[in-house]
Amino acid sequence: MAGNQFFIDSDRLTREALEKKHRLEHDRTARTDPMQYMDGMERISSDIMEKVLTQMERYDYEAYTDADVRKALLRESCSIDDFKALLSPAALPYLEELAAKAKSETSRHFGNTVYLFTPLYLANYCENYCVYCGFNCYNDIVRKKLSLEEAEHEMRVIADAGIEEILMLTGESHAQSDLAYIGQACRLAARYFRNVGLEIYPVNSEDYRYLHRCGADQITVFQETYDMDSYEKLHLLGHKRVFPYRFEAQERAILGGMRAVAGSALLGLSDFRKDALASALHIYYLQRKYPHVEYSLSCPRLRPIINNDKISPQDVQEKQLCQVLCAYRIFLPYVGITVSSRERKHFRDGIVKIAATKVSAGVSTGIGDHEGKYHGTQEAEAGDEQFEISDSRSFDEMYQDIAAEGLQPVLNDYIYVS
Repeated sequence: MAGNQFFIDSDRLTREALEKKHRLEHDRTARTDPMQYMDGMERISSDIMEKVLTQMERYDYEAYTDADVRKALLRESCSIDDFKALLSPAALPYLEELAAKAKSETSRHFGNTVYLFTPLYLANYCENYCVYCGFNCYNDIVRKKLSLEEAEHEMRVIADAGIEEILMLTGESHAQSDLAYIGQACRLAARYFRNVGLEIYPVNSEDYRYLHRCGADQITVFQETYDMDSYEKLHLLGHKRVFPYRFEAQERAILGGMRAVAGSALLGLSDFRKDALASALHIYYLQRKYPHVEYSLSCPRLRPIINNDKISPQDVQEKQLCQVLCAYRIFLPYVGITVSSRERKHFRDGIVKIAATKVSAGVSTGIGDHEGKYHGTQEAEAGDEQFEISDSRSFDEMYQDIAAEGLQPVLNDYIYVS
């Protein structure tokens, strides 16, 4: 399957949703300019996007040779050009050497620690039409938004399992998951967890400042793809269609006082090597501009979604994903690398010994079903999931498996001192 080709199973859509989809697809006037900011979107003065996109557009990974890869592996520090060589097809035969160098850098800067967290999906309502996402506004799924009482119950269940860091997520709906609701959820989460992260729709810097005051200290925003042509074809409706506003989300979060930011591309939406280059350079330039902030990269690949099981991660094989992660570690030795439950148990167990520093555990991408996951019960109907996961291990299982590998599971590495 080509990286930017997707298929909709029309038989699984309701008639109303299908009619809306057809109207949208045939109404080209509904497609706004993806570079045009919408009303209320903050513009900041930054040259990072231009730097990243220029480097990505000029990247000819077929031009790199075995000699370029060997030179990059021998160098003490990794330049941008060295990183490009390590991402190239010429580097794939050197995967063992890449892994050895990445493991050395990981050990030097992170020891043998692996950080654990769990995500909590608060809502799956969305106002965007992103054709690869299970939450997209035209997908006929069970929608749900947790009440604050339900959210606190989920938090209590997760915290009772021993987890100290949570990542709270919503679909990108300003109407269903407004800032006040997210802020209240942050205040609740701060009672139960030492670290509170958010993966929500991008907002302005003052909004990030408000959420930080409410208790959030980390923000994750996925650019999905840095290729403008693919981005425009994949994001057909909603605020997410605005490319630069999404790109600048991490920088606005930093300006809003957030301690840590994370992001990446969703590998498989476009040319994964160019997206991997852009993801790392995005963090690289932010790190140079704001050295006081904690940064991390993720490496998600496409996964099947409800009503569209033809979406798969086959575009990026595990060997290629391993290559990307090792190159990330060598180029950005101080940056955390998160591997999600999208990946198989075997892969996650292996990569944490080489390059990754953080994994999720006890994961559910549905809305309101941690009770069932942790206790084998289900008190109410849960909202449908965003995508299928591959590693369903509980927190206890993940903790024990990490420890059995001779690694040190870490639940928290940051404490606020008043």
